Amino acid sequence: MPRQGSFYGVVGVILLLFAGIAYYLTGLLFPYVFFHTLVGFLAIIVYFASAKDTLRSFLGERSTKYGASAALYTVLFFAILVAINYLSTRHYHRFDLTEAGVYSLSPQSRSILQRLDKPLAVNAFVEAGSDPQLQELLDSYRYASDKISYAIIDPDKQPDLAERFHISTVPAVHLQYGDNTNVVNKLSEEELTNGIIKVTRAEKKIVYFLAGHGEPNLDDMEEPKGYGQIKTSLGNESYEVKSLVLSEGAAIPDDTNVLIVAGAERSLLPHEVQAIDAYLRKGGHTLFLLNPRVTPELVTYLQQWGVQVGNDVIVDEQLQLLKGRTFTLTPFVTTYGTHPITEELSRRGNSALTTYGISRSVEPQVDGKKGLAPVSLVKTGPNSWAETDLEGVFQKQTARLDEQDRKGPISLAVAVSANLKDMGADHDGTTRLVVFGDAVFADNQYLNQYFNRDLLLNTVGWLVGEEGLISVRAHSLRASRVQFTAEQGTVIFYLSVLILPEFLLIAGLAVLWQRR
Repeated sequence: MPRQGSFYGVVGVILLLFAGIAYYLTGLLFPYVFFHTLVGFLAIIVYFASAKDTLRSFLGERSTKYGASAALYTVLFFAILVAINYLSTRHYHRFDLTEAGVYSLSPQSRSILQRLDKPLAVNAFVEAGSDPQLQELLDSYRYASDKISYAIIDPDKQPDLAERFHISTVPAVHLQYGDNTNVVNKLSEEELTNGIIKVTRAEKKIVYFLAGHGEPNLDDMEEPKGYGQIKTSLGNESYEVKSLVLSEGAAIPDDTNVLIVAGAERSLLPHEVQAIDAYLRKGGHTLFLLNPRVTPELVTYLQQWGVQVGNDVIVDEQLQLLKGRTFTLTPFVTTYGTHPITEELSRRGNSALTTYGISRSVEPQVDGKKGLAPVSLVKTGPNSWAETDLEGVFQKQTARLDEQDRKGPISLAVAVSANLKDMGADHDGTTRLVVFGDAVFADNQYLNQYFNRDLLLNTVGWLVGEEGLISVRAHSLRASRVQFTAEQGTVIFYLSVLILPEFLLIAGLAVLWQRR
């Protein structure tokens, strides 16, 4: 009986220990805690009742002293763990070990948050006031900036707040930055960051798309060749997008922050080229997206800005499974120039892929012109070339590298920063323009592939001088994860953290007791 009594004593201590751990971790008096506390005390009472005659001699034994020392060390060890846990909850660092960084905010989100100069209040309205995935996302925002504060609210329990913030549907996130407010209805990092951009921007930038030459439709969201996705993406970053038709004698509007000449299928008229030139020579900002074989007047005009647009088509070599080496007119690019537009893409190396339609070469070429600083943005691989036999490509569907062609790498985009005073103008100012040898990479079919959208939006951001928007944006596709209900999470917690370790410990002690 004394030996069995000792076993009951050990079991009682284990039960009380796990009851304490459960209460410490959950803060709730579940039946698990009551049951373990009651049975633990009963087991200890049985131990003392059976061992009262030998307890005095037991306390004087050497093994008891060693056991007491071991128990003391164990208590000290747990005390250290508690202290470390206490400090870690107040001074911690988040590590994301996934290859794609799916548990981290995008570089753009972090950049936007680091530029906050006053508090940003976030009030999220969700059903039942609980959304673990949203809370995890908002924790990431708060971790990135101490200017962020948030609350997750049940609109049924606090209808006054929902009415105050004009919340009519859930889920919804209300953002307040100073006197500016904004409501986001999609709970993703991309939408929240776009909402923060809108609420923190002092004013909207206006982007004009030149129209009237067969350009893709800005309002077309369905057709692959439409530009509706561009318009939506720019609008999400607080740009106001408008179409512009230049009549005879008309000038580029004074409120233009960026002029985009994209995908023209017919030549521009002389007065339109003159209007663009006048705009640039006043320090304007223009993006040209050119198709092969068209708009020769723009090819000639851009030479004075240090941009050489080739009368060619880029042919790219690729290695495909089961096909071996193949040649394509739709190049894939992972090599970027040293420029703010492509800085983040260059940092990502071969993982930052952009893809293009049929493209022509665009090379920087200063030719002794003062005040011009052209930089190549995008370059194809070494196995590509600029094919000059356009008839063979488009009529015979053949391409072959010969003496008239240029071997890769081939540049297909150039950014130019021009100092107007150094160029001979009578006034100070800086003109910015970017020229791509392809307009297809920005259409509905290509825009959301790989990093095309980031490249295009970074280009517009650089043109308007919004360096804070030049980054890699959040992508809607996240890593797959399992979401448990509160009841399922509780069951998993008790089984894995408490019951299973407790059972194994008691079973092991029982076997040890039997063998001894």
